[in-house]
Amino acid sequence: MLPWGRALRAAGFLRSAGAAASRGAARRERCGPGQRRGAALPAGPDLRHFLRGAAKGEPPPEPEPELGPALGAGRVYLETYGCQMNVNDTEIAWAILQKNGYTRTKQLDEADVVLLVTCSIREKAEQAIWNRLRHLRALKARRQQQAGSSLRIGILGCMAERLKEEILHREKLVDIVAGPDAYRDLPRLLAVAESGQQAANVLLSLDETYADILPVQTSAGGTTAFVSIMRGCDNMCSYCIVPFTRGRERSRPIASILQEVRMLSDQGVKEVTLLGQNVNSFRDTSEVQFQLAAAPGLSRGFSTVYRAKPGGLRFAHLLDQVSRVDPEMRIRFTSPHPKDFPDEASVLQLIQERHNICKQLHLPAQSGSTRVLEAMRRGYTREAYLELVHHVRDSIPGVSLSSDFIAGFCGETEEDHQQTVSLLREVRYNVGFLFAYSMRQKTRAFHRLQDDVPAEVKQRRLQELITVFREEAARANEAMVGQCQLVLVEGPSKRSALELCGRNDGNIKVIFPDAEVEDAAGCQAPARAQPGDYVLVKVTSASSQTLRGVPLRRTTLSRSAACH
Repeated sequence: MLPWGRALRAAGFLRSAGAAASRGAARRERCGPGQRRGAALPAGPDLRHFLRGAAKGEPPPEPEPELGPALGAGRVYLETYGCQMNVNDTEIAWAILQKNGYTRTKQLDEADVVLLVTCSIREKAEQAIWNRLRHLRALKARRQQQAGSSLRIGILGCMAERLKEEILHREKLVDIVAGPDAYRDLPRLLAVAESGQQAANVLLSLDETYADILPVQTSAGGTTAFVSIMRGCDNMCSYCIVPFTRGRERSRPIASILQEVRMLSDQGVKEVTLLGQNVNSFRDTSEVQFQLAAAPGLSRGFSTVYRAKPGGLRFAHLLDQVSRVDPEMRIRFTSPHPKDFPDEASVLQLIQERHNICKQLHLPAQSGSTRVLEAMRRGYTREAYLELVHHVRDSIPGVSLSSDFIAGFCGETEEDHQQTVSLLREVRYNVGFLFAYSMRQKTRAFHRLQDDVPAEVKQRRLQELITVFREEAARANEAMVGQCQLVLVEGPSKRSALELCGRNDGNIKVIFPDAEVEDAAGCQAPARAQPGDYVLVKVTSASSQTLRGVPLRRTTLSRSAACH
C-alpha cells in the first residue's frame, strides 16, 4: 500500500480549504493543529471512499483538471494594514500576481480586483477591515449597476486565517480568502471567483517561506527595504494570536536571503531590515552539514515553553553574512525576543564591531511586573529583563533601545501597572510601542484567563504609560543635542518642503534644512542631499520622537565609521 500521505493525496482527500481551492497548493501544504476547512468544496471522494476502493483493488479516481489563472488577468489594487510583515506579504503577493499576468493600479476605481492584506493583532485592526469592506461592497454594487462589470474582493493574511468562514459568510462581502501561507494559490482563487464562486485557502504550512519568490518592492526607488527571513512563531505568549495566524517558526535558507539583499543593493537600497516574528531564533536547516550543530543557550534567567532546537545555521551567522554584502548598506533587524541574547551572544558582538549594523535593539518587555509577565508566559522576570538591558548597554555603548508594552492585561493590578511605569523610567527607551490589551480568540489568555480590567482603566493606564515614555524618551534624545549624527536621507519632511527627513543609527527621525552641503571627500561641489545620501547632522534640539539639526556635510557610511 502507498504511504499514507501519498495515498490520501492520490484519493483527492487532502486539499486546500475553500471552494475549488488548489490541489497543487494542498500537495505543498499541511494543515496545522486544529485547523478547520473553510467554505466547502463540491462533494468529492472522502477517506471512506478511498478505503473502500483500496479494499476492492480499485485505482484512485483521476484528479480534477486544474484551473489556470483568470483569462486576461486584470488590474489589482492592494491595501496593507498592520505590521511590517504585512507590507512584506503584500510584496510577495504582488510578485506572484505580476508573474501571472496581472497589472497593478493605485486607483481604486480602475481595479478589477481589490485585495486587503490584513492584521488580527487587536480588535481595532479587524474593525477597520470590516468598515472598509462595507465601503467596497457599495463600490462593487455601483460597478455592477453602472458598467455591468464585476469587482472581486479578497482578504489576505492574518485576519483571513483567524476568521475564515465568518469572512466568507458575513454579509457576503468577500469573494476570496487567503491565509499567509496560501499566496501562491492567489491566481487560482481569483480564477474561481471570476466564475462567481467564493474561494478560500487558509491552510497553514510547516515549511512555506516563499524563499524562491523575490518580493516586488512596493515603494519603487525607496532607500529602505524589509527582507523577511522567517515566518511564524513558537513562543506561544498567552496574549498573542500570531502562532495561530502565521503558524510554526520556519526560516528561509540563508542563500535566498543573501540573493535578495544583493538585489536590493544593486537597486541602490541603503538600508535593509531583517524581518520576522522572532528573528534571533532564526535557524536555517537547509544545509545538511549543519543539522547536528548544538542549540544555543538562552539569555541568563530566561526560559521558553519549547525544547531547544539543535541544528542549523543561526542568526549570528546570517547577520554576519548580510553585513558583508554592501559596506554602504545599513542593517537592522526586528523583532527579536529577549530570551535569545545569551551572555556570550555573538550577535551583540557583531553589532558592536560592524559599522553597518545599526546600534539599535528592540527588546519587547510587555510589562514591568514579574507577576504579569508570568501570566503572559514571557519566560522571564523583571529582574532578568533589567539584567539583559545592562548587559546590552555594556556590550554596545550608546545603543538605542525600543520596546513594546501592553496596558491592562488580564489580572493587572494598579501595583503591576506602577511597576511598568517604573521600568519605563529606569530603562529610558528611545522608541516605544504601547497598546491597551485586546483579548484574541484561540489564545491561551482567551481560554485560561479573565479579561477583567475595565476598558476605561486600560485607556487611563495606557495614557499614563505614553506620558512617562515620552518624558523619558525626550530626556534620552536631549542628551544628543550638540552631537553629530549620521543620517540616512529618506526624502522631504512631511511638514515642510524646505526640510529633509531621515533617520540616525538609532532609528530616530532627524529633520534638517534642505540646503547645499559639501562633500566630505572634497571631490564634489556643494549640493543638496538626495534620498539615499548619508549626511552628518549636528543636533540642535530634540523632542520625544524627533531630533532637529543643521547639515554639516555629505559623507559615506564607511568614511563616517573611520572618523570614529
